[in-house]
Amino acid sequence: MKSDIEIAHEATLEDIKKIADKAGIPEEYLELYGNYKAKINLKIFESLKGKPDGKLILVTAINPTPAGEGKTTTSIGLSMALNRLGYKSIVTLREPSLGPVFGIKGGAAGGGYSQVLPMEDINLHFTGDFHAVNSAHNLLSAMIDNHVHQGNELGIDVRRISWRRAIDMNDRALRSIIVGLGGISNGFPREDGFDITPASEIMAILGLSLDYRDLKERLGNIIAAYTRKREPITARDIKANGAMAALLRDALKPNLVQTIENTPAFVHIGPFGNIAHGTNSILATKLSLKLADITVTEAGFGADLGAEKFLNIVSRIGDFAPDATVIVASIRALKFHGGVPKDKLTEENVDAMVKGFANLEKHIENIAKFGVPSVVAINKFPSDTEAEIAKLEELLSAKGVRFALSEVWEKGGEGGTDLANKVLDALKNEKSNYHPIYEIDLPLKEKIEKIAVEIYGADGVEFTSKALKALARYEKMGFKDAYICMAKTQYSLSDNPKLLGRPQGFKINVREVRLAAGSRFVIPITGDIMTMPGLPKVPAAVNVDLTDDGEIIGVF
Repeated sequence: MKSDIEIAHEATLEDIKKIADKAGIPEEYLELYGNYKAKINLKIFESLKGKPDGKLILVTAINPTPAGEGKTTTSIGLSMALNRLGYKSIVTLREPSLGPVFGIKGGAAGGGYSQVLPMEDINLHFTGDFHAVNSAHNLLSAMIDNHVHQGNELGIDVRRISWRRAIDMNDRALRSIIVGLGGISNGFPREDGFDITPASEIMAILGLSLDYRDLKERLGNIIAAYTRKREPITARDIKANGAMAALLRDALKPNLVQTIENTPAFVHIGPFGNIAHGTNSILATKLSLKLADITVTEAGFGADLGAEKFLNIVSRIGDFAPDATVIVASIRALKFHGGVPKDKLTEENVDAMVKGFANLEKHIENIAKFGVPSVVAINKFPSDTEAEIAKLEELLSAKGVRFALSEVWEKGGEGGTDLANKVLDALKNEKSNYHPIYEIDLPLKEKIEKIAVEIYGADGVEFTSKALKALARYEKMGFKDAYICMAKTQYSLSDNPKLLGRPQGFKINVREVRLAAGSRFVIPITGDIMTMPGLPKVPAAVNVDLTDDGEIIGVF
C-alpha cells in the first residue's frame, strides 16, 4: 500500500494560476509562493461586494479515537466529488502544526487519494503563517519583560504576567521555565513557559479577524499582565499591537492550494480545537462563499468541540451558518466507543458497534439542536464487514438520517459521489434553521452550563471556587457577553477521556477559567488540558528525511 506522500508525489499538480482561474480569482489578487501556492490579497473582497454567498457545508465527526475517523480526508473528498457532479466547490481547511506532524498524529492534509497539495509544503513551513504568529506572540513577550526592565511605568506585577511564550513544536521541557537569569542586565527572574503555537491567542485572533482594522483592535485587547491591584495591562498599553499587526499582515491573507484532483482549496490558520475554536480563518470561508457554489469546511475534533464552537462562535462572528452538516464516523471507531481495544478493531463485532453507535447518535441529536440538517458519512475501511455495514445502515435508517458510504481515501472524488448526492439532497429538501444554543447576554456561568447539559449530556457543572471568582471578575471587567470556548478532552463527551460512547450521570468539572480578551473568549478549563504537548517515545520525526535529490519523504 502506497503512503500518503508517495501518492502525493505521483500526482500531477497544475500551476496555481490555473487553480485561481477555476476558483474565479483574478490574477491581480494573487501573491505567488512558487508555482503551486499563493496568497490572496484582501482587496479581492471589495470586488466581490454584493455577490450572493454560496452554500456552506460543515464537516464534523464523532469523538475521535486512535482508529481515526478521516474528517479532513472526507472534507476534501466531498469537495472533489461535488466538482465531479458539476458544482463549483472549494474546500477550506486549517493549516497543520509542526508539533503533531513530528509527534504522534503526523500531517493534516488529508490522505490517500483525497489530499490537498503540495502535501509536504502544507505540513511543514507552507507560506510562513505559523512563523508570523510565533514572531508576533514572542514580540509581545519580549516587550513585556523589557517594559519591566526599563522602569515598569505601568506597574506590572511580575507575578501576574499571564502572557507566555510560543513555539510550534511539542517540547515538554518548555512547559514551565525561569526567565531573566544571569544578572541584573538580563531583567527580572520570573516563572514563565511556552505554549504550542496553535494554542496562542494570536492564532485564534488571526482566524477570527475580518480585516486589518479588526486584527489590530483584537491584538490591542490582549490582556498580557495585571498590576498589583489586579488591573489589566493590554498589548495596547505596552504599545505592541501595531508592530504585532505588521508582522501578521501577510498571514491574514488566505492561502490557495489545490486538491489531488486539481480543484481549489483554501488552507489557512490553525487554532487548537480544544483551547481555541478549531477551524480555518473566517476570511477564507467568507472568500470561498463568494466564489463557490458550495463551500466545504471542517471543525476540529468531534462535534461536541469543533461543531459546537463553529455554530456558537464562528458563525456569529463571521455572519454565516452551515446549510448542512456532515458527521463523519467509521465502523472501527464506533467499535472502539463500544469497548473494543485498538488491536481488535479489524475483527467483526456487530454488538460492539451497536453499543458505540450511541456516541454517533448523540452528535446527530446535537446538530439537530442547532437547527442544521445532517448527513452521516460512513468512512469505509477494508476491515468493515457486510454485517457491520448493514447493521449501521439499519440504525441510521431508524433515526431517519441521511447517510452514505464514503470511499474517498481509496477512490478520491469518485468515492464520494454518493455522499455528495446525499448532501445535495439535504440542501434541496431540508432548509437550515440555524440558531445558537445560548444567548450571548446570558451570564457566563449559565452559558457554560447550557453547553455542558445540552451538548455533552452532563447532569450539571461543578465549579471550583477559583473558577467562580474568575467568572465574577471577568463579568465585572465587562466580558459578560463573551463567547464560551470550552477546553475539554476531545476523546469523550465528558471531561474524562476514558468515558467512551455516550456517558450518563456525570458532571463537568471546571477547575479554572481563563480570559482571551482579544478573541473575546472565556475559556473554562476542564480535566487535564495541556497547551504544550510532549513528543512520544518514537516521534514521527524519526521517519522524516531528505533525499540526495532534495525530496522530502516520511511525512504522513
